[in-house]
Amino acid sequence: MRPIETKYEGKGERVRHIGFLLLPNFTMMALTSAIEPLRMANHLSGKTLYTWATISASGEPVVASDGLSVNVSARYENHESYSAVMVCGGVAVKENITKLDLNWLNYLARKNVILGGICTGSYALAKAGLLDNVNCTIHWEMLASWQEDFPKIKSTNQLYTIEHKRWCSSGGTAPMDLMLCLIGREYGKELQIAICEMFAHEHIRDESEMQRIPLQHVVGANQSKLQDIVHLMEANIEEPLNLNELAGFVNLSRRQLERLFQRYLHCSPHRYYMQIRLTRARQLIKQTNISIIEVAICCGFVSTPHFSKCYRNAFKIPPREERANRGLQFDNASGESTYGTVKIRHLPTPQLECG
Repeated sequence: MRPIETKYEGKGERVRHIGFLLLPNFTMMALTSAIEPLRMANHLSGKTLYTWATISASGEPVVASDGLSVNVSARYENHESYSAVMVCGGVAVKENITKLDLNWLNYLARKNVILGGICTGSYALAKAGLLDNVNCTIHWEMLASWQEDFPKIKSTNQLYTIEHKRWCSSGGTAPMDLMLCLIGREYGKELQIAICEMFAHEHIRDESEMQRIPLQHVVGANQSKLQDIVHLMEANIEEPLNLNELAGFVNLSRRQLERLFQRYLHCSPHRYYMQIRLTRARQLIKQTNISIIEVAICCGFVSTPHFSKCYRNAFKIPPREERANRGLQFDNASGESTYGTVKIRHLPTPQLECG
């Protein structure tokens, strides 16, 4: 396939060199989700916008959590010039971080290199003291543990965070959304959307989206009634059940229901139910073309003004503005290179410092 012709107008450093530090038992999916958008950015732009290297302390291959051994291209002593280094974690991350890893990360921080973590890799940055007072995230399985271990961090269950030269992402495919966000900030929406089309990645999740943490992990396996109530809420969004109906289905009083939510979810049943409905509404606004009125009806709101007010209070943006900001429309001007439905006009001046 012929690369898309682009015009580069950046100043200063053109190529971003990103290192991926592989900890033993790292998650392969998270690593490839982070690297592939960089490769595709180069392919579609016809330019080398990014280079990357896999790293281990000794330069020896590293075994991933799926048992595959991955060769690395650099070790700590190589002294390569990195724009950013991402720590790739996975299973048993606490046991797989060494003092040598922590020393090297602090060395990079002193050199003002952007640092990040994917899957459970953020744990290494926190242990090195490099996430204090920074909004950051990690795979949901580690959230409770690292909040207890590192009280100075501003932990969140967001899919990814970008702040103060720190890029943190949860696991699975979330690193792809992180990299797409960074590519969009550096080189524009046109290239970002073209990459999505190549990967059949229909929806770029933004920084505000949260990890979906299994309820059993939050409340414990013995809270079956609470889990049943939440399942009822999720199954009855268009026509919400009232609290008496929910309590009756699991043979609880309304007061017992309210105590369960306060004890294990730290909010009222009404607030939790509202968040489920608003989360569904946000998915419909971002991923479909149905009208705002229809979204409100589908999510159990009796009036559009009430829906808009609740949505704005929850997400700090009105639903119509959310819909307007979800993508770009491009004019059919002549002289533009295209890929699919997206036209690549030029790449804006890159700004690596994000957040």
